Amino acid sequence: PGPVAPPAAAVPAPAGPPPAAGRPRKQRDPFFDNAKYFAIVLVAIGHSIAYLQNVPMAKGLYLFIYMFHMPVFIVLTGYMSRNWTFSGGKARRLITAVGVPYVVFEVAYSLYDWAWTGGRLEVSLLEPYYLTWFLLALFMWRLSTPVWQQVRWPVALSLVIALLSYTGELGSTLSLHRVLGLLPFYVIGLTLRPEHFEVLKRPIARPIGAVVLVAGLGFAYVAMGRMNIEWIFWRHTHEEMGVANATGTLMRVAMFGAAAVLVAAFLAVVPRGRHWFTGLGAATLYGYLLHGFLTRAMNFTDGWDIGWLNTEPGVLAAVATAAVVMTLLCTPPVVRMMRWALEPKLTWMFTPLRRPVRK
Repeated sequence: PGPVAPPAAAVPAPAGPPPAAGRPRKQRDPFFDNAKYFAIVLVAIGHSIAYLQNVPMAKGLYLFIYMFHMPVFIVLTGYMSRNWTFSGGKARRLITAVGVPYVVFEVAYSLYDWAWTGGRLEVSLLEPYYLTWFLLALFMWRLSTPVWQQVRWPVALSLVIALLSYTGELGSTLSLHRVLGLLPFYVIGLTLRPEHFEVLKRPIARPIGAVVLVAGLGFAYVAMGRMNIEWIFWRHTHEEMGVANATGTLMRVAMFGAAAVLVAAFLAVVPRGRHWFTGLGAATLYGYLLHGFLTRAMNFTDGWDIGWLNTEPGVLAAVATAAVVMTLLCTPPVVRMMRWALEPKLTWMFTPLRRPVRK
C-alpha cells in the first residue's frame, strides 16, 4: 500500500529564462521546500513500516502518517498550481515533468516486478503501478485547474464529488477513487493565498501545531485496533469497506476534517528559514519515484520478515534508514543522474503553438 507524496509541489520548478536586467530574480520561499522535504521523509517512513505493523509502535505511527502525509503534498501542489493555464509553456511542462515520468516509471516498475518475480510482464498506463498513481492524479488535477478557478464554491463542489465517488464502483482504471477522493485537498491548495500561510508562520502557531500532532499520534494509537486500516488509502468504495453509504460518507467527512487539521498542524511546525535540507525540497519527486525500487526489493526478498526488524528497535532502525535514504535520493548527484527521466527537455517533441482556425 502507499501513496504520495508528491506530490506539482513535488515537481522541480523549471529554471526558466534569466530575469530582465535590473530586476532581481524572485527567490523561492524556503518554507515550502522545507515542508516538501519533511513530507517526503514521512512518505519513506510510511513505506518502511508498512509491513512491520505486527509491532504496535509501527502500526500506530503508520496510521498517523497516512492520515495526512499525502494531503500535505496535494495541498502544496494545489497552491503551486494557482497560476496554471493551458498556455504553451505550462502545458508542455506538464507533459515533460509529469506525463513523461509517469510513462517512464510505469514501464520501469513493471519491468522491475517482472524481473524479480518472473511472472507475466504487464504494462498498463491506465492502471497505475504502486506509487505512480500520484503522477497520474497530478496530471488530471492540473488539467482541471481552470475549471476550479471559474466555479463559485470550488472546495464545496470538489468535496461533494469526492464523497459521491465512494458510493459506487469506479474500477481500478486511472485510480479514479484516489483521483476524485483526494481532489478536495488539491482544490483547497488552489484557493489558498500567501496570507493564509502567514497565519501558520506566527510564533504561537508552532506550539499549537506540535500539541495537535502529538494528540493526533495518540489518537492513532487508540484507533488502530478499532479502525479498518483500508480507510487511509482512499481507494475503496463504502460497499468494499463493509458499511452503508450514509455511514461511509460520515467517515469520509471525519477523515477530511482530521486530515485538514493535521496538515495545518504539520505546516505550523515546519521550519521557516533556510537550512541544509531546504534545497532537497525542490527534488522530492526524485526521492518519491526512486525509493519505491528499494521498498519493492524488500517485498520481493521477504526482507520485512527479518526477525530483528519486527521489534521496536527494528522499527526505529527502519525509520532512521528510510529518512537517510530519502534524503540521499533528493541530493544533487542523484538529480543530475536521473534528470533525463524526470525532467527531460524533449524540445524535439513539440511544434510551434497551434492557434484555433477562425472560419
